[in-house]
Amino acid sequence: MKTRKLTTLGLSVALALILSYVESLLPPLMAVPGVKVGLPNVVILFLLYRCGWKEAGCVSLIRLVLSAALFTGFVAFFYGLAGAVLSLLGSALLKKSGRFSPLGVSAAGGVLHNLGQIALAALILDSGYVFAYLPVLLLSGTVAGALVGLLAGILIRRTDVR
Repeated sequence: MKTRKLTTLGLSVALALILSYVESLLPPLMAVPGVKVGLPNVVILFLLYRCGWKEAGCVSLIRLVLSAALFTGFVAFFYGLAGAVLSLLGSALLKKSGRFSPLGVSAAGGVLHNLGQIALAALILDSGYVFAYLPVLLLSGTVAGALVGLLAGILIRRTDVR
């Protein structure tokens, strides 16, 4: 791995972790538990566009592990992982299609992230009742994903990390 790329990925992990911490300090945006903007995903989406899905996935995984160890605990890690995997796969496919802007890719990624988390909750709790929470999560995932996509889109357009 080239030094520049390794440095970029290391700084990306650090920035994503800092954004996780900042987000943990923010008061809830809604009266609904668990709804967050997903600030670290600005870094992940940026990497998806500038480096590729493997690099974005590695940084996301490292950030999840470190964030769980430092801020959230490992129950949250598994929910974050379920959401991150589904979100990254869907986002990578939409990006590859060439039909979606970073905003569209990220909005879909936000929804997929929430779907991954709710599916894991349904499996763990062995109950479909958690899907009643889905309309709120679909709306919040779309809005948060669009905000993340807007921010990441600005960064993508204004930088060249290759």
